[in-house]
Amino acid sequence: MHVPSNTSKAALPQNTFQQNAFQLPSFCHDPLLSQALTHRSYANEYPEEGDHNERLEFLGDAVLNFISGEFLYKRYPDKSEGELTALRSVLVDETQLAEFAVWASLGDRLKLGQGAEKQGGRQNSNLLSCAFEAVVGAYFLDQESELDAVWDWVIPFFEAVVDGLAIALPQSNPKSLLQAWAQQQFQQTPVYKVVAESGPDHDKQFRVEVWVQGQVIGSGSGKRKQDAEKAAAEQALSRPPKASC
Repeated sequence: MHVPSNTSKAALPQNTFQQNAFQLPSFCHDPLLSQALTHRSYANEYPEEGDHNERLEFLGDAVLNFISGEFLYKRYPDKSEGELTALRSVLVDETQLAEFAVWASLGDRLKLGQGAEKQGGRQNSNLLSCAFEAVVGAYFLDQESELDAVWDWVIPFFEAVVDGLAIALPQSNPKSLLQAWAQQQFQQTPVYKVVAESGPDHDKQFRVEVWVQGQVIGSGSGKRKQDAEKAAAEQALSRPPKASC
């Protein structure tokens, strides 16, 4: 578990915070917001109070990926697909979304079961990031699936950090970008495995899988092992795995 380094409002970008850019948006349907802040542990203990937030989290993850993709595409017209993919992977990863959740004071509003509460759930980066995704999904539904209002709420979060993230990312090949991501998320180095070879010696074709945390997160093919590994890293960056909430 990685706890976000900035755990108080004092860590917010001052000018943006003074404009209240990170406060929760106004909901037309309060039950949606309540569900977005309800962890499974609470719903299990108090089933009469409604469902947990995992379906909303699923929806919010999809909405964030779309909005972040469009945002980065427009903001960095000179960056390649690989660079944009890597940047998006850190812009909406667990660590960064948990920080956004802290800025929006979601930890104080989470509905947690007794066990999750005792285990420090309000400071748990996984629970915080999932709650942020759930709020995004809930707000999308609250606005009758219109993206404009969601965009207006989410973009200030992105703008506060994206240029720093872009500078920090290694400006190199997809394998280096994937390694930086895997070490940040899981403290692991990706493992590349050749799973198939075909063709004559003068025209070989290699197929490679890349593994992180005991699972395949990407695969690719190429005439050289290095090319296949690069293709596998590119695929992995386009759909990085996330921890379960």
